[in-house]
Amino acid sequence: MGFAVMSLTDAAAARVKAIIENSGADAKGVRVGIKKGGCAGMEYTIDLVTEPNAKDDLIERDGARVWIEPSAVLYLLGTQMDYETTTLRAGFTFHNPNQTSACGCGESVELKAADLALLAREQGAAAVSN
Repeated sequence: MGFAVMSLTDAAAARVKAIIENSGADAKGVRVGIKKGGCAGMEYTIDLVTEPNAKDDLIERDGARVWIEPSAVLYLLGTQMDYETTTLRAGFTFHNPNQTSACGCGESVELKAADLALLAREQGAAAVSN
């Protein structure tokens, strides 16, 4: 069994489905990626998918489809994508174990690549305990 690149909360899945339902018949899901930018060095990207890329990883939950760009996979391993609404903003949030810091406004982050050896050990330990 491989690593799950990312997981979705119920709120994130519901929001992705709502975006797709309101985006027309061509909309298939969203694509998550990472780009250089912001004061901390990197930013998450979310784009509408009308034509899935066969090289992307696909995460599905409750009918919501999220594709992960190949260049972002090592930075997103173990991440939980959520959707939060507060008094001042609403948007997707990422609870990422590979995040080392974030800017003060929360729009950009510093990420390190996931430690695959550590993930393999943790997955092996979890399988033994089950």
